[in-house]
Amino acid sequence: MGRTLRIASGKTLTATPVFDSYWRFAAARQALFMRRIQGDPPPWTSDKIIAAHRFTNTYRAADRVSQYLIRHVIYTGLPNAEEVFFRTILFKLFNRIDTWELLVDRLGETPNWRGFNVERYARILDAAYASGKRLYSAAYIMPSPPFGNERKHRNHLQLLDCMMRDGAPGKVGRALSLEEVFKALREYPSLGDFLAFQFAIDLNYSEFVDFPEADFVVAGPGARDGIAKCFSNTSSLTEAEIIAHVAMIADEEFDRLGLQFHKLGGKRPLQLIDCQNLFCEVDKYARVAHPEFSGESGRTRIKQKFSANYAALPQFYPPKWELNDSVAAARTSFSTGVSRASQISLSFVHPAD
Repeated sequence: MGRTLRIASGKTLTATPVFDSYWRFAAARQALFMRRIQGDPPPWTSDKIIAAHRFTNTYRAADRVSQYLIRHVIYTGLPNAEEVFFRTILFKLFNRIDTWELLVDRLGETPNWRGFNVERYARILDAAYASGKRLYSAAYIMPSPPFGNERKHRNHLQLLDCMMRDGAPGKVGRALSLEEVFKALREYPSLGDFLAFQFAIDLNYSEFVDFPEADFVVAGPGARDGIAKCFSNTSSLTEAEIIAHVAMIADEEFDRLGLQFHKLGGKRPLQLIDCQNLFCEVDKYARVAHPEFSGESGRTRIKQKFSANYAALPQFYPPKWELNDSVAAARTSFSTGVSRASQISLSFVHPAD
């Protein structure tokens, strides 16, 4: 029999050993992140599975691509809702830093809706594709919208044009909750539940969309597999209900297992989106650590291997979170064994820099 967790509704969850690994993974991956950003030399973890394979950060907003999106896309350029929406969705349709920087370089300016022309942008991406450059991130599959173009990137540019002309920024701006933002995005072709939710979270990093991340969550396929591995019985609870309960009991679970967990900035707890992502990551982790537990996908190995990246990781979070100064302080206090040279090369980036 597994451990029984009782939630507020009176229903119960029966946890498997993978659920303990969920919390151990979260703590170990966050500790690796802290060591990494303060300049400690590798190895950054004693967990052999994490050391050998690529996993996302415990906090979604701390991942390199999310950090780039927040600092260089959302908070760089005109701050009005229409332009912020345009930049954010354009970036996320490809979810690849190199593609964004290619557009900036070829256009000679930050991409903007006022000067947007589908054909002009498409030709830039046509040339890059023809030269063998990757345009899309491998983080998740981007379905091609049904606009009839041979190349997926042309269809995505048309999708963005369609969204803008349909008034999507206004629809999002008038939303009264994160769920309403999700529903507004979900109306558009090829944006299923997973992508619409991810894009809603990205827009919520901005100033013109501002809802608690604790209000709404949608579980992706990987998270659903992780939940299936963590719980042998869910009492017909929805994935969203399970994720919400897990986020609520996080501190208790870390304490139960004797784990030291370093909250973002020393104070931001795990949000629903973070717990959703962690279920996806523990699904991968369990393929090696708990091969006896299988998810719906049937995958048995982790494809992406870890490769150490020594580039600086300056941290910058949405200013409305009031987290940036405390993130800098938490990084400094995590360890005092960093050389002055490392302190300089990995110096914290303030909003005004």
